[in-house]
Amino acid sequence: MHSSALTRFLRHRMAVLCLGIFILVVLFALLGPFFSPYAPTQKSGGFSAPPDSAHLLGTDKIGRDLLTRLMHGTRISLLVGLSATVISTLIGVVLGLISGYFGGVLDRILMSVTDMVMSFPYILLVLVTAAIFEPGLVTMILILGFVNWPGVTRLVRGNVLSLRETNFIRSDITSGMPRRYILFREILPNTLSPVLVYATSVFALSILDEAALSYLGMGVQPPTPSLGNMLSGAESLSILTGKPWMWLPAGLCIILLVVSINFIGDALRDAMDPRNLA
Repeated sequence: MHSSALTRFLRHRMAVLCLGIFILVVLFALLGPFFSPYAPTQKSGGFSAPPDSAHLLGTDKIGRDLLTRLMHGTRISLLVGLSATVISTLIGVVLGLISGYFGGVLDRILMSVTDMVMSFPYILLVLVTAAIFEPGLVTMILILGFVNWPGVTRLVRGNVLSLRETNFIRSDITSGMPRRYILFREILPNTLSPVLVYATSVFALSILDEAALSYLGMGVQPPTPSLGNMLSGAESLSILTGKPWMWLPAGLCIILLVVSINFIGDALRDAMDPRNLA
């Protein structure tokens, strides 16, 4: 990140606070399980027991430690969100570069496919795809990765169309520079900033989608914990009202992650705005 952009980002106090919260949640998910005396699938206490000294967040319906499951579940949800974001971003960047640079029939075909995918209601497309394939961690990552690429494709294509008309790209073409050099050494670096900002929204959305699908039983399957399937205990009114330790920590963790990522993305957008970098 450009030094002036970094300075501008650091002026967003809420974004800096959210970055700190996000880092703490990531450390909690990555390092926490090493300090837990329990395994995420181990029955170590009474059924639906409230928090005590042995189980700081209580236990679930079959006696598993909820703090340990929250650590592992947060790790799984972060893995799903990050992996889906990487897949969709890579697909979108490659298709956007090809479509914007080469144009013509190839551009029309790619944009038609992109518009067709975007025309489907997003949540319906995710639900139908999840219902067709066998639910699981890998399936969830692939589904979310392959439904979020159209937005990245259109963003990259628009930037490529603009950059293709600039003098430095025209001079590269005139001097006979290889296409791979023009695409990956000249155009791509100048497109990464808006892609990075857009990727933060995809990251947050993927975490929410994982939670929703796992809650409905079409995502990460028990006994593997995720933030989504940990919320499934809230389906019961008695648990929802009388045993908040069984669902509230997972819900708060989802809120912290999504809100933090969105604030970080907003600050990145403002910091990397070319009109502010002069």
